[in-house]
Amino acid sequence: MSDFVQVAEVDDLEDGELMAVEVDGEPICLAKVDGTVYAFTDNCTHISGPLNEGELDGEVLTCPWHGAQFNVRTGKVLRGPARQDIFTYPVRIDGNAILISLPEE
Repeated sequence: MSDFVQVAEVDDLEDGELMAVEVDGEPICLAKVDGTVYAFTDNCTHISGPLNEGELDGEVLTCPWHGAQFNVRTGKVLRGPARQDIFTYPVRIDGNAILISLPEE
């Protein structure tokens, strides 16, 4: 298990909002749904559309480029044209800090 790194603060992210962050050159998107923060790759698996510019409706994220939909909690594709799930990252909250864990290389 890799270490957790701080990427933002809880106060930076409103419920129903998306936020782009970068960790070690990796574009990551944060989403806050019903008070819970989720983290996932910020690139759509279809043709790398910026998911942080998409629309969040509950747990459903719609890519702004071609309308692919993903569940931000599980990373699962809900609607094409994307066929591959997005990668999700473990999230931990420590006080006001949002921490995520990157996979071991």
